[in-house]
Amino acid sequence: MSDLGVEPAMTGRQASSSRNKRRTAAFIVFAGIWLLLIGGGIYGAKLYTDNMRLTITHDIERQTSLQVEAMQKAYDERLNQLEATYSSDIAALQEKVDALNELLTFTKDNADNKTDNSNKLYTQLNEVKKQLAELKKNLDVLK
Repeated sequence: MSDLGVEPAMTGRQASSSRNKRRTAAFIVFAGIWLLLIGGGIYGAKLYTDNMRLTITHDIERQTSLQVEAMQKAYDERLNQLEATYSSDIAALQEKVDALNELLTFTKDNADNKTDNSNKLYTQLNEVKKQLAELKKNLDVLK
């Protein structure tokens, strides 16, 4: 019987060591699955953030190009408007310069004679008034 008493004791040790091996194996499998899940989650998060980064980058590039186009268009419009304004201002100034040149030429032509310039201008004005009065009379007659 002493042999029988030793055998059950060994069987109990073997059973507990096999339970420990099963627990260890189960823990290793559990830890492996847990690490795979965590690694898969990290990998998925990295893919998602990379995709979001690319999407946001493309959106920002598109918005920036639209804003640059709008600014370029506004700049061109303002430049064309300023160019037109300056052209009209220069044309008006040219008209004034031409009128001044005509006046200076008229004054020079009248200054060549040795007569009184103001008297000549007054005489010319009176002649124009007389001609205007005659035209009014002719118009009244025609009516």
